[in-house]
Order: sequence, then structure tokens, then C-alpha cells
Amino acid sequence: MKLTNVFTMALCSAPFLLLLGTAHSQQAAAANAVDPGIRVDPAGSPSAGAPLTNLSTGELDFFNDGKADFWEAEGVGDGLGPRFNLDGCVGCHSQPATGGTAPATNPQVAIATAFGAQNTVPSFITANGPIREARFIFGPNGALDGGVHALFVVSGRSDSTGSAANCHVTQENFAAQVNNNNVVFRIPTPTFGAGLMELIPDSQLVANAAANAAQKSNLGIFGAFNHISANANNNGNDGTIARFGWKAQNKSMLLFAGEAYNVEMGISNELFQTEREENAACQFAALPNDVTSTDLADSGPAVISAIEKFAFFMRFLGPPKPSTTVPGGSASITRGKQRFIDTGCNLCHTPSFTTGNSTVAALRNRTVNLYSDLQVHEMGPGLADGVSQGQAGPDEFRSAPLWGLGQRIFLLHDGRTKDLRTAINAHFSTGNSLFPPSEANGVIARFANLSETDKQDLFNFLRSL
Repeated sequence: MKLTNVFTMALCSAPFLLLLGTAHSQQAAAANAVDPGIRVDPAGSPSAGAPLTNLSTGELDFFNDGKADFWEAEGVGDGLGPRFNLDGCVGCHSQPATGGTAPATNPQVAIATAFGAQNTVPSFITANGPIREARFIFGPNGALDGGVHALFVVSGRSDSTGSAANCHVTQENFAAQVNNNNVVFRIPTPTFGAGLMELIPDSQLVANAAANAAQKSNLGIFGAFNHISANANNNGNDGTIARFGWKAQNKSMLLFAGEAYNVEMGISNELFQTEREENAACQFAALPNDVTSTDLADSGPAVISAIEKFAFFMRFLGPPKPSTTVPGGSASITRGKQRFIDTGCNLCHTPSFTTGNSTVAALRNRTVNLYSDLQVHEMGPGLADGVSQGQAGPDEFRSAPLWGLGQRIFLLHDGRTKDLRTAINAHFSTGNSLFPPSEANGVIARFANLSETDKQDLFNFLRSL
């Protein structure tokens, strides 16, 4: 049987495997524990979106200037396209505040036909669904693909910054790829506290990976750091650990920003200087489209490129603040935190690290209540997406940081659910001919054996984060 067919069968059988793995627990107890849903902050007390405390005046200037650029909608004359997923950063990162993740209303629906464009909205993009980027598992020749295939094209657009009337690049046939079960999805990751994540020393991550070895082994948890070289667990260029993105594929905020600008908006920059599609009739700005100003009359944030501004904004963006009382009250949240430990969730979702030294005092020696080990783990065929990035394989994902989970709408890497119970159960997956069982199976078995009262406390704790 072709690998294409085998992998498709693996993906399509995942819900069935999930049902097999969890049916015993659902039959054994009444399903009365419920996800409390999105936590709502008290008026005037937002839990996310503010800058780090104790930034200097100059650092706040960089934060605010970066935030303004983060809000800017890019047009044809700015270099948007020829292919793109959205026209600005804030569209993908606005829940519950600027820098977060996908909002309740998907702006991709409106952008498809904005300014005269005649794109068809793919079936997997809906008004109330998650913002998604699409990747194809296989290319036309049957070889593995895995790259981002932008949803929309600028052809026909005529906006305030330029006209794409002479650009005739055509939209991909996503309907055909959906029919072939060849499309997988990613949703935006939140960027709150990203600067703190960036400064966790590698030595702490390595020590944490080695901790509780017997307990992890008994539960089938192993994990690895994403690396590109033959030197295991190291980035191929400088010997350090990558940590950003669903598969921990990016090393730094600057790389994260440059890649997003290029891949999601089609705007070339100093990190990605060539166009993804070099159609001369569809180029409306100098190449690269956005660079640092060399005009020495400029000073401060005005002189730097957009990707540097984005990186400073995300780097200086404060972490989300948990609630001690909502939902369910402080006693329930406290019990739920203990259940989180009892089940072994904390073995991958490590509660806390501490940053190292930094030239920025506000980032130096700070507690990082991340709830992630920043390792990638084999999650079995139920979550496998067929995409490899660096040394993160097609069934491996970074332990998603859980801080801020209380205010995320869409869950898991592809946004397939809004419900905590469904998301937790999706971590269970028996192995098949392509992939081993999920490393989370032992933990999910413990979760299944919790009473519904204990599960409710656990849900309340997760939504308090």
C-alpha cells in the first residue's frame, strides 16, 4: 500500500482510536464535569496584553512602537502577497488581547474578497472557526511536502497602497486537497511572555528533562528537544535549543517574526529576502519589502525594520496572569492543581522555570510560569500531522505552554475543539504501522480514572491559568 494511503488511513482512524481509548471511562462515570469555558476578566483588570513590569522608558518606546506595527494592516504596496493568509499580525493574535491567539470571529473570511479580490474561502475556514494556515502532507509527485500553502492571492486587489490588477496568480485548489485528505492545519500560538521563554537557560531545560526519570519512564514519557544537527538535542547552528512554534522549530523571536511576515503575509524582509513566488507581475514593493532604515536622521524605534519591531513587542509583552478564584473558587482551583500533578500532566507541562541573565533588567532572573518543558513528544496517530520540522517528526509536538489557557478559544495545534475534555482525550492514541502510541497515554489513563468531581477541579484549574 502506498505511504499516502497508509498515512491517510492513520489520520482518518484517529477518532476511532480515541473512542476506543476513552470509552471505558465515559461509560464508567456520568459525564457531568464540564469545561467552564473562556474566563472573563473583571472590568478594568485584563490578565494579558500589558508590557512587562519595570521596563525602562526607552524599552516602553520600543514596545509601543512595535505594538503599533503589530496592528497595521499591510497592503499590496507594502509587499503583501502574492500569496498570503492574512494582512496583519493582530488578526491572528488578538484573543484575549493584542499578542494572543485566534479570536472568536475569523478575519480570514473577510480578507478573502477585500479590495476586489475574488478568492474562494476554503471549507475549513469559517466565520466562527479558528484562523488556520494550511499545509499539504504530500506534493503532486507523492513526495512529502509539509510546507505552508497560503490561502489567498492578491490578484484583482486594488487598495490604498497599490493595485494588483495585472497580477494573475491563481489560488490553490484547496477543495481537491481536502477531498484527498491531504491538508493539515495550524492555528496561531499566543506570544504573551515570549521574551521570558526566550531567556530560559538551556541548562535548566536539560536538567528538567532529566528530572523524574523513573516516573516519566513508567508512564511512557520521553521527549526530546528540537535540533537540526547530528549532535542530539542541539540547534544545528549554535548548539542551543529551539523553542518557539508548534514543533519548537524556531530559535528566537526575531526568527519567529521574520518567518511569519514572509510566510503568513508574503512580505520579504531582512531574514527572508527573496519572494516565495517570484512572479514579476505581482511584485509591488522593493525587495526585500521591509528593511531597517539606513537614514541616520532617524533614531529609536523608527530606524528598525518591522520584524525587529514585532520581535521587541513580543519580547517585552508580559506573561498572562492566572486567576486565584475564577472559575470555581480558590478551593477548587487548588484541588485541581493537585490533580494536575497526580495525573502526571506536570511531567510534560512543567509549571515553572527562571530566566537567566539579560541586558534587559525586566527579563533578568524572572519566574516563568510556563507549564511546558519545551520538548517535543510523540503524540501518536491521533494528533500526527505528517509534517516534520527540524528533528521534530510527523507525530511530534512541543508541549504547549498552558499559561493563558483560561482565555484561549480554540485548542490543540489545529483548533479542532474548544472543549478541554475533548482536547485532553485527544492526547490518547494507540500506535499503528506508522507511529508509536502517544507518550501521553499513561497520563490520560490516570485522567480517565479521576472522579467527575476531580475532573471538574482540574478543568477549573486549567481555565484559571
